[in-house]
Amino acid sequence: MLDILLERRISLKALADLCYRMTTSLGAGVDVRKSWDREARNSRGRARAAYLHISDAINEGSSVSAAVRGTGTFFPTLFREMVTVGEESGHLAEIFRQLCDHYNHQLQLRKVFFSAITWPLVELGMALGVVGFLIWIMGLIADMHKGSKPMDLLGFGLIGTPGLIRYVLFLAALAALGFALYRAVRQGVIWVAPLQRLILRVPRLGRALEILALARIAWSMHLTMNAGMELRRALTLSLRGTNNVRFTSAIPQILASVSAGQTIHESFAATGAFPHDFLDAVEVGEESGRLVETLAVLSNRYQEEARGAMQTLTALAGFAVWAVVAMMIAMLIFRLFSSYVGAINDAVKMR
Repeated sequence: MLDILLERRISLKALADLCYRMTTSLGAGVDVRKSWDREARNSRGRARAAYLHISDAINEGSSVSAAVRGTGTFFPTLFREMVTVGEESGHLAEIFRQLCDHYNHQLQLRKVFFSAITWPLVELGMALGVVGFLIWIMGLIADMHKGSKPMDLLGFGLIGTPGLIRYVLFLAALAALGFALYRAVRQGVIWVAPLQRLILRVPRLGRALEILALARIAWSMHLTMNAGMELRRALTLSLRGTNNVRFTSAIPQILASVSAGQTIHESFAATGAFPHDFLDAVEVGEESGRLVETLAVLSNRYQEEARGAMQTLTALAGFAVWAVVAMMIAMLIFRLFSSYVGAINDAVKMR
């Protein structure tokens, strides 16, 4: 768990910017050693050590791909593999251009998601802050009226400053757990697979996640196969890059089918994980001998659908946050009303 939380990886924005600068530099004919040396000199923070390692390794005679792999998991697998293919094929500048387009597309999707979810999250933060304030103020009121029974709004014994501290620690632990789950999904950790399978069964949510994964598969297959990557390696990279258990779990079966002489379409269809429209497009591409071109069209189509899928995800996420806030407000009203009724009953009994 600690390794997941402390994983050091380049941010998506920094990766897109790096690919853009490398595209411009290499496309203009600048030597790759000078390009990486400039990156090392101009970088800051955690990226500086990685760029320095690459620059030093290249200056010592190492290949670009070997130097990039030497940074460990700082760069995503797709980036490392495509740099290798680009260097082997002599089209490194073009590979960086296509990677730049891909990462910028991912950034746009992320921007859409966070711009829509920001206000609900702000309201959730405000609601949690109000609960914390009430926990503290109820303890203060109890201290001012010695002998009176303090009001426990949440029903968990959280009252006053000690209760506020425990409440904050609980929220911090909950946030750390959520962040760890997010990083675990990104890394494809096995123990999150059952949770992923459960989420994928939720009607609208599962479909949205499927579209995002299919867009990634189509784009990755187009990029890797167009660059001349070996088929099984290309399929593994494309499917694993989705971090979607529905497709990653099918990798062994697909590779076995392809090794046995089955077509890509037949290998995909046998898993039952792919929709008919995706399979039909792959089949047409294979039969016409224009699979790479077909994958490019399919990739553009699914990327358009991915924008709609992201809107669906933001709507669902926003609704979930609103539901949590509404439940908190309802619970507080109920607890306050119950305490008020209890106080009236006590006053009546005293008469």
